[in-house]
Amino acid sequence: MAPKSSRHRKHNKTAPVEFASMSESMLQETASGAGYRGAARGKRIAAMSSEKAFASEKQEYDQHVENAAALSAANAKTLKDDAIEAENAEHQMTVLEAVKAYPMACFWAFVMSFMIIMESYDVFLIGNFIALPAFANKYGVFDVGSNKYVIEAKWQSALQMAGQLGALIGVFLAGPLTSRIGYRWATLVGLTLMNATIFVMFFANSLPLFFVSQLLEGLPWGIFIANAPAYCSEIVPLRLRAPATQVLQLFWAVGSIIVGAVTYVYNPRLDSSAYKIPIALQWMFPLPLMVLMWLAPESPWWLVRNNRDEQAKRSIERLGRKSQLNSPEVVAMIRRVVENEASTKSPSYIELFKGSDLRRTLIVCGIYAGQNLAGNLIANQAVYFFEQAGMTVNFAFALGLITSALQSVAVMLSWILTTYFGRRTIYLWGTGFNIVMLVALGIAACVPKSSASSYAQAIFGLIVSVGFTLAAAPVSWAIIAETSAIRLRPLTTGIGRASYYIIEIPCIFLGSYMLNPTGGNLGGKCGFVWGGTALFCWVVAYFYLPEFKGRSYREIDIMFKRKIPARQWKQTVIDVQDDE
Repeated sequence: MAPKSSRHRKHNKTAPVEFASMSESMLQETASGAGYRGAARGKRIAAMSSEKAFASEKQEYDQHVENAAALSAANAKTLKDDAIEAENAEHQMTVLEAVKAYPMACFWAFVMSFMIIMESYDVFLIGNFIALPAFANKYGVFDVGSNKYVIEAKWQSALQMAGQLGALIGVFLAGPLTSRIGYRWATLVGLTLMNATIFVMFFANSLPLFFVSQLLEGLPWGIFIANAPAYCSEIVPLRLRAPATQVLQLFWAVGSIIVGAVTYVYNPRLDSSAYKIPIALQWMFPLPLMVLMWLAPESPWWLVRNNRDEQAKRSIERLGRKSQLNSPEVVAMIRRVVENEASTKSPSYIELFKGSDLRRTLIVCGIYAGQNLAGNLIANQAVYFFEQAGMTVNFAFALGLITSALQSVAVMLSWILTTYFGRRTIYLWGTGFNIVMLVALGIAACVPKSSASSYAQAIFGLIVSVGFTLAAAPVSWAIIAETSAIRLRPLTTGIGRASYYIIEIPCIFLGSYMLNPTGGNLGGKCGFVWGGTALFCWVVAYFYLPEFKGRSYREIDIMFKRKIPARQWKQTVIDVQDDE
């Protein structure tokens, strides 16, 4: 039976060919024997056969297309259902449940946030060097009024802005670099550069060389500060976005504590070891962090953006407990957002200034710039400020160390405040409080100089520094991480940080000039200046800063596309089925 069946299939398969051959011969015979009418009749017979064959093939093709479309629609519906399920799960999680479900995500966010400690350490180190007797005696000029050596105002400003200038270049490199090779590899590149540039600072023997060393160290800072908030916000669930990004401010405070402790110990020394040893201690950070980042998972959002869904699933499984999450559903949620933002073009800086992305870019840039205009510079120059307020050198260093410790506690309290009260609320109330304290600082400085007025200035300066790290500073990191579109996030955080440095560099010159006895010698009266700039930030934030608390990235995308006014975000409801 098998051979017969085989022959039968072969016959059927070749029948149309034989029929076509017979039709052609019939046409030739008819044309020669019966003339034109016979030929036309033969052509009609062949045409009818051809039409039937074509109709049959077309029907089969249409059925295939219909089946494929139905399958695609079913798959799309399944993926959307999975995405909705994952998003609803994140909304329903409490903070404690999110920590239990994603313990390793918390750990890796902690590791990435630790990168900021290197910038913090060096920024505060240079600020403390200005007040360090051994450094001032070596590189300063004698000031008759204070009867001691001081670093000239121009060099104070230059040394403190050099790192920021290098970081400004670094953040512009970070965006394209991260978009291409990912957060993990970009961070490893930055750590390698950091190891190398510390050598330049350690062997510097003049102020110009210190300037160059700070400029070079700033390059990896730019990579760290651009990538850290974006990476932290992408690897944790919705409820942990604020705490995970606010850890950055904690490590900024930790960096200042380490510097304060080190310089306090070495402050009495009058030889080069007073500043050489604190410089060398920078090497304790990069190598351990390189090992950890080599082991770290890549952001699943970056992997999905680059069509590496299987790797994204594995990354999610490394970040959370398999028993408490469904990695395919989480990938479907990410895919849904990525496809809503899809574009045929590669991400570029030009896109940041088009359509709804322009508004998002301006918010990120404004929040970053506002960090320098609402008390940050007093916090960064705390030790020098306390000296100019009339404190002794040793007491100024001790007070600076106390300030840094209080800042760490304030950052941890901000996790609770931001989680329960939201970003916009804490930013406005925190900045408003700092405005009052800065004006009070200026008033205290207007009182005739006495020990009471000096202590009052020191207290108000301390309150401003701690208040800034309780509200405006840590909440800024959450806002920065959540505002940008997923597709453009590395570029947005990069250009946002660039705005920070663009504002900070002239503010450093201004701040140093106002405090320096060879410059404006304003002391605490600078509170009036920073109080005015902080008031400007508060007014702009009141009208333009939305509330991101409890919003998924899909909801944030939709609300920006619908151009919902900032003050209406809290009351706006976005349906779980909406895609825009």
